[in-house]
Amino acid sequence: MKKILFAIVLIATFGNIAAQTTDAEKELKTQNKDSLDGWKTGGVASLNLTQVSLTNWSAGGENSLSINGILSLFANLKKGNSTWDNSLDLSYGILQQGSDDIRKTDDKIDFTSKYGQKAFKNWYYAGLVNFKSQMTAGYNYPDDSTEISNFLAPGYVLGAIGLDYKPSEVFTFFISPITMKMTIVNDQTLADAGAFGVDAAVYDDFGTLLSSGKTTRSEYGGYLRALFKKDIMKNVNLQSKLELFSNYEEAAYVDVNWEVLIAMKVNKYISATLSTQLIYDHDIDIAVDNNNDGIIDGVGPRTQFKEVLGVGISYKF
Repeated sequence: MKKILFAIVLIATFGNIAAQTTDAEKELKTQNKDSLDGWKTGGVASLNLTQVSLTNWSAGGENSLSINGILSLFANLKKGNSTWDNSLDLSYGILQQGSDDIRKTDDKIDFTSKYGQKAFKNWYYAGLVNFKSQMTAGYNYPDDSTEISNFLAPGYVLGAIGLDYKPSEVFTFFISPITMKMTIVNDQTLADAGAFGVDAAVYDDFGTLLSSGKTTRSEYGGYLRALFKKDIMKNVNLQSKLELFSNYEEAAYVDVNWEVLIAMKVNKYISATLSTQLIYDHDIDIAVDNNNDGIIDGVGPRTQFKEVLGVGISYKF
C-alpha cells in the first residue's frame, strides 16, 4: 500500500513539474512573439554646410554658401499577422554664390504608407499609397523669373493593391498589377503648357483660348517597389529604393525612380551623406541646351540624375 501511495505521489509531483515547464515554455513563446509586435520607429537627420570665402585670391573664384538638409523617418507597426509601414523622406538645399540670388539645389517630399495582411510564409496581401512633390518653386537657372515647377506642380499620388514580400527587416519587395497613378499640376500656366504629361490648353488659329489645360492626369498600370536598408559595415548605412511603373496604355514605356542614400558616421554627430536619384518619365519633356548658348537643341523625355554629397551634422535615431 505504501509503495502504491509513493508511486501516486511521485507521478503527481513530476506531472506537476512537467505542467509547470510546459506552461513556462508557452509563456516564454508568447513573450517572444509579443516582443516582435508593436511599433518600431527611427530615422536619420542630416544638415550639411559648405562655405567658401575669398579675399584678394589670385587664382580667382567666388564666395559661396550652400546648405543641404535631409530627413528620413520611418514608423512601422507589426501586430499578429498584420503590418503597417510608413516612411517620410524630406530634403532641401540652397546655394548662394557670389552676388547671385539664393538658388534651390534640392527639394523633395516623399511619403509612403503600406498595410499588409499575411498571406503565406513571407508574403502579404498589401495596399500602398505614395505621395511625391516638392516644397517651393523651381526655376531653370539662370532664368529665375519663370517657374517650371512648384508645390503640387507636379504632385504625384499613387495607390496600389498587390503582394508584398518581406523576408526580413532588411529587404521588402512589393508588386502590384492594379495601380492608379495621378499626376497633379496645380499651376494653370504649367497646365496650359501641358507640363508633366497633362493635356495642354487648346487654342484656335488666332490664339484664342478654347479650353484650359487639365490640372490632373490619371494612369492605370503595374507597379513594382523594392526597398533595401542595412548597415553594410560599421557606421555605414545604405538605403536603396527602386520604383517602376508602366501605364497599360503605353506598356512599352516604364517610369523609373531609383534612389540611394549612404550615411557614414564619423562620430556620434559628425557624418558624411551621399544621396543619388535617377528618374526617367516618358511624359516629362525636358529642353536641352547642349552648347549652353541659349539655343534649345531639343525637347523630349530624358534621363534625370541628381547627386548630393555633404559632410556635416547627422543624427541617427
